[in-house]
Amino acid sequence: MSEATMSEPVHVSVPPALDPRLQAVVELAQDMAVAVTPLDAVRAAAARATTALGATMAAVSVWDRESGRLRVLVNHGELAQGEEELPEDESYPVADFPEIVTYLEEHWTTGRLPRAWVQTAEHADATHSVHAHPGAGAFCKQRAVGLRRRGRKCCLVAPIVLHGQAWGELYLARKADLPVFTDADADYATLLAAQISAGLAQTERLTDLRRLAFTDPLTGLANRRAVDARLETALAAHNRDDTVVSLVVCDVNGLKRVNDRLGHEVGDRLLERFAHQLSLAAAKLPGSLAARLGGDEFCLLVEGRKADEVVAVAEELVAHSLDLADGEGVACGVASTGDSIGPVTTPDRLFRLADAAQYRAKAARATHPVVAGRGHGPGFAPDPTVLLADSADPHHRTDRRPGRGHAHVGDRRRFRGATNSADPGQLLAVVLASLDQHGAVRTHHPADTLGRLVTVAGTAARLLNAVGWWVSYVPPGSQLMRTVQHAVYRMTSGPTSSGAETQRAQIEAPDAVFDLGYYPLTRRAVRGGSFALRSGAAGNDPAEEAMMMVSGYKGMLAAGGGNAAGGWLVELFADESTLPFGPVTAALRALVAVALSGPTSPPP
Repeated sequence: MSEATMSEPVHVSVPPALDPRLQAVVELAQDMAVAVTPLDAVRAAAARATTALGATMAAVSVWDRESGRLRVLVNHGELAQGEEELPEDESYPVADFPEIVTYLEEHWTTGRLPRAWVQTAEHADATHSVHAHPGAGAFCKQRAVGLRRRGRKCCLVAPIVLHGQAWGELYLARKADLPVFTDADADYATLLAAQISAGLAQTERLTDLRRLAFTDPLTGLANRRAVDARLETALAAHNRDDTVVSLVVCDVNGLKRVNDRLGHEVGDRLLERFAHQLSLAAAKLPGSLAARLGGDEFCLLVEGRKADEVVAVAEELVAHSLDLADGEGVACGVASTGDSIGPVTTPDRLFRLADAAQYRAKAARATHPVVAGRGHGPGFAPDPTVLLADSADPHHRTDRRPGRGHAHVGDRRRFRGATNSADPGQLLAVVLASLDQHGAVRTHHPADTLGRLVTVAGTAARLLNAVGWWVSYVPPGSQLMRTVQHAVYRMTSGPTSSGAETQRAQIEAPDAVFDLGYYPLTRRAVRGGSFALRSGAAGNDPAEEAMMMVSGYKGMLAAGGGNAAGGWLVELFADESTLPFGPVTAALRALVAVALSGPTSPPP
């Protein structure tokens, strides 16, 4: 449906403006919530803190316990000579700043959050500063020297405590023509440091979830989902500029025998040893990705290297695998777009070719890799590996191009449900398994963007006992979001007035349209964030809560992100009987990121 034919946007009144400093705290939390990496998070923190406190510049530093140094991660604002926004090696001995220890000792003994303090360039003694800590007197000389050297008047230092331990500090400075920081500024900086700590903790959790989503837990290599995402990008480059893409698939011989005779623990050690060899092989082909696909199967995905280079490394890998204790070597197949294998426009075809080569190697108990496209000789064509791969795919056509489509083959087991749970780990495991079962695996053509997000929404909703879910879409460059697919599992008791019922019907319509200018949390979520909302909670955004309450919902959970097709949002809705949503917010955000990492396509 085109935007011109969509229903009119639902307008909800915008809340009155917050106090500027409170608004800055909210914006700091929101900016850190959408940060993808810890570095993105501290960059957002430094930028917001500079504005909020009227500082000339801000820096966020981390205490490197191993080296005993305070290492600067980011500088923001008007920087002095020698300062860089993202310094490679700007660090200072913690011994030069013993006031850090003094303040943290207070935290450890009293349990109170360490308060920020002010240092001026005129006084090398902290007792002259506006917000000095008793006994910190001689500790701040180094700060004063640094201020004078950089032409600054004063600085404000707020310790950052993470997980009950000293993590680092927020440092803000003002130049000579600005007033000295006040007690109120120091108290406010203490609040900002606490919010930064909360944001860093959330980013750490999200990083851990992403690592879990894309990493094999036994070997530490990438997993099948990581390969799927990387291969899509690699083949796009191949079809655009003829970049060579190669895939090496290895099957560890004799693993079942080892498991049956010596135990699964010994079998796991065999897999770990081969994973180490595969990592060494990957190091010889810079930019390659070593992965465990599952069970005894591994692969090496290589971009931009000649096929002969890849085959040579595969030869060494097979030879070294024969030396593994308790093992019987590996069966290895190679498929590369640099060889005569025909057009490769989908990951499915390249994997079929590598699988066919690996199958032939295993059947022949070969001690060398079998390479697709190199098996034909005088009087024999086509290559037997290519023939085997294409015969296994009844829908293969050598002239297939993107957009013509091909059927999905293979077993597609349905999600059979699970015990209702709001445990983030279980949610992640169940939904990722459902994505695999519904086509986001290497042996099938991956579903489109909407299909993967619907799998995430439906599976998560069942596990969390949600009332229902929506998947919405924002075209590139647009502020209008429309609901493209939704499901309602049970009805709720929404408002009964005629106006509310009309609005509720409009919101629950399959093509409901929302102007993101009225929904700030949703707008941020579509950019890659997430949030949970519970009716009646303090600090709720009135517009978001009004939209939720019109449909009779008591809570909601939203996570989104973007890909080349546009912006996307997954929303789950709760009633009184629904499990609490808050603990799984980061997990849902990670799952949406996984779903968006595959092939991109706008909704129909």
